[in-house]
Order: sequence, then structure tokens, then C-alpha cells
Amino acid sequence: MEKSYAEINAKIKSGKAVVLTADDFVSLAEEKGLAAAARQVDVVTTGTFAPMCSSGAFLNLGHTAPRMRMQKVWLNGVPAYAGIAAVDVYIGATEVPEDDPLNTNYPGEFRYGGGHVIEDLVARRPVRLEAVSYGTDCYPRKELDTTITLDDINEAFLFNPRNAYQNYNCAVNLGSRTIYTYMGMLKPNLGNAHYSTSGQLSPLLKDPHFKTIGIGTRIFLGGGVGYVAWHGTQHFPSIQKSPDGRDLGPAGGTLAVIGDLKQMSPKWLKGVSFAGYGASFAVGIGIPIPILNEEIALYAAAADRDLYAPVVDYSEAYPSRTPGNLGYVSYAELKSGKITVNGREVPTAPLSSYPKAREIAGILKQWVTEGKFLLTEPVQLLPSPADGIAAKALKG
Repeated sequence: MEKSYAEINAKIKSGKAVVLTADDFVSLAEEKGLAAAARQVDVVTTGTFAPMCSSGAFLNLGHTAPRMRMQKVWLNGVPAYAGIAAVDVYIGATEVPEDDPLNTNYPGEFRYGGGHVIEDLVARRPVRLEAVSYGTDCYPRKELDTTITLDDINEAFLFNPRNAYQNYNCAVNLGSRTIYTYMGMLKPNLGNAHYSTSGQLSPLLKDPHFKTIGIGTRIFLGGGVGYVAWHGTQHFPSIQKSPDGRDLGPAGGTLAVIGDLKQMSPKWLKGVSFAGYGASFAVGIGIPIPILNEEIALYAAAADRDLYAPVVDYSEAYPSRTPGNLGYVSYAELKSGKITVNGREVPTAPLSSYPKAREIAGILKQWVTEGKFLLTEPVQLLPSPADGIAAKALKG
């Protein structure tokens, strides 16, 4: 059984495509068998909504009169990087105001950062723009203090260097004190466990070998339409193996994604604060998986019980880059509310939202079913050329 992108898109245009969310496809494959499910279904939709730190937006703020080459820029007090061109800036999701107390009163609150600025822009709230410059003959203005909205500026596009982590750690704390991390507050002595993946709905868990997801793939991004621009930073796609050689599912692929910020919604782009760690940004992403053959159907049918996350100690092993982990747990176990680590029962909680992931997959299903969203045939993603370098610890 083989289908092509052209055949599936023709069915989408005619309103005859069969589209299921990943949850529903898992159930159908279990009920009718993989071969029947593959023949019946054309597209499987996925979704995730979770903090994704490596995110941000390029903004072209427009020229002032007289003109100004903006050397330093602040948006609602948050620094934006202006070393691009006269009025082009990049606001990073984890940047915080220069007067933020940070962790001086530990744990710091980090109430506002770059992700909150992006959310305010997408929500069409007024944002204070401050800029300074040294002045030039062609750009004589030296200061600017004004208010903008997203609709006032020329262009704005989300460009996130590392999103939609294929899989991620289940974080625990073996230490004797509470710690504050990007995985949230972790209680001492295995007091809790946090994870941050939507399991059987998660986009890159449903296409572990990047057979259908690559450069140019059209996606749901922040409530609008976006695209995969490149492999993400820290892109290490591989398959996890247990000590006895058992396949434990995908590991660490990532995506760089891009899309028009003016199409997006504050419902799917949210500024996030992590006590004791910093500011971040929750992003909604959904990716369609065309069921081209039974191999792709097999991956798309993987259930929570088939997908595993490594359990990692964030008190010592993670910060010191100690190799190894405390074992693997399935997403079925994680979603049950408890796992067993070192012989001890540990309560679990997600940082990602499964209800919102289901909603994203449902919205994308509707777009495809209604013929509003066609599939793009991508250029295949390859492992990062920096794999061998990135795996090494920096010295100094």
C-alpha cells in the first residue's frame, strides 16, 4: 500500500480525505489492525502545547522621521537584539528586563520576559518601545520612546530555533533540598517527577525517522500556519535502547519553525514564568502525518505504552552532565499519575498540556478535512552536522 502527497492532497481538495487525530488513529489501529487502518486513513494530526525556551520573534519596527538606526531596543523593558539592521530586532523568549532581581531573592519570580512581550503583541496590547542610537549622517535620530501594537509595525514573524522536542527527560530530584529548574519545582528525595511531552499525540514521536516531517512541512504554529525551516538546534534523532537492547522509542530530534506572527493567537502563544529559573514561552504546534504506507502508519500508531522517557536526576546528574539515567518509564505510566524510581513510588505531573494538545490536533484535523490546509512534501531532515561537536562539553 503506497500513497503519494499528490493523491492525498487531491482527496483533501475534493473533501474525501479521511483524517484522524493521533489519539483516534491509535485506537483504530488497535481495533482493525495496522494494514486496514493504513488503507482507510490518509492523514493523522498531532499536537503539543508546552514551554519551548528556544523561541522568539523577528520584528521590523518601521522607520521613524527622522530616520534612526536603532542600536539598543527595549520592548516593555525587555531588551531585544538590534544588531541586525536599522529597525530589525529579535526578541528572545527567555530575555528578562535589565532591572529584574533575577535570583537575588531566591527563588526569583521572573514575572515577565520576552515570551510575555510576544504574547502581548499577539494579543494586540500596547507595548512600550524604547530605542537609543549613536546617530549617523543617514540615521540622525538618537532616541525614541513610543508605544506600538503588532498592527503598527511592518512585519513580525515567529522564528523558533528549537521547538517540538521529540522526547524529553522525566525530571526528579535525588537531593535533600527543593530545587528550581526549567522542569519546574522538584521536591527533595524523589518527592515528585515532571515530564513535558504529550506522548502519543506528540508530533515527532509519531514520525521518529522524519519520513514525512522535514524542511518545508506546513504546520499549525501558534494558532496560525507555519513551516519547518530547518532541523532545530540540539537535533539528535536516534532510537533509545534499554540495556538489553529493547527499542524504547525516539530520543532527541528538534525543529526550527517559522510563521507569520500576525496570524497567530495569544491562546497558543503564552509567556511563562518558572520560579528560580527564568522566563519562557509556551507554544502550540500541530503537524499532519500523511499515511503514505504501512511503515509510517506503524509509527503513527505507537501508543503511550510504547513510548518511553528517561528518568534523570536534576539535583546532580543533569547539572554536572553525568552520563546515564535512572531508567525509563512509559508515557502510559507517566500519565497514570505515578511511577516507580529506585523502588519508590513517585507522583508525576506534566508541564505540557494534554487537553490543549488534543485541541490542536482537532483544529488541524478540521482544517485538513475542510480543504483549508494542504500537505507539503518536505526536504528530508538530516542529523545536525554539529552532532559530534555538540555532544562534547565545553572547556574553560
